[in-house]
Amino acid sequence: MAPASETQPEITIRPFREDDWPYLWPILRDTIRAGETYAIERQTTEAGARDLWVDTPRGTYVAEIDGRVLGTYYIRVNKKGGGAHVCNAGYIVSPKAQGRGIARAMCAHSLGEARSMGYKAMQFNLVVSTNTRAIAIWEDLGFDVVGRLPRAFEHPTLGLVDALVMYQWLADD
Repeated sequence: MAPASETQPEITIRPFREDDWPYLWPILRDTIRAGETYAIERQTTEAGARDLWVDTPRGTYVAEIDGRVLGTYYIRVNKKGGGAHVCNAGYIVSPKAQGRGIARAMCAHSLGEARSMGYKAMQFNLVVSTNTRAIAIWEDLGFDVVGRLPRAFEHPTLGLVDALVMYQWLADD
């Protein structure tokens, strides 16, 4: 039997291109509408999602397998002024492609991109505590839970659940 790495299709991560939007919008829409992982208004319009995910971040990227866009992430400054050395990132994988290593690959890629953009740290402001797969990936990639926000997220089926603040220092010093 071949090692798993030989049987897994290669994930390509690259900057967003305008012709990616028709593929990205359904992925974003379905995740936002589900309301289980992001504190984004569930009825966000296509224009609102595009502004949030593509127009205002410093960088937006897509993940492909065999030329099919299956995931996306963005990097943006977390806070301006004295906090501008810390970035924030968000990741979404198509529900049809979850469990294939795409989120892990995007997060690892984003850490390198954040460093190349000059950020010294990355912070996730609101990781829903029920998103255990993501939390395990982020911790495995070096993020620490630095805070717990009790009942900070209203999950559509579970009600009020905790959210985590996760952080990783990126600079060499």
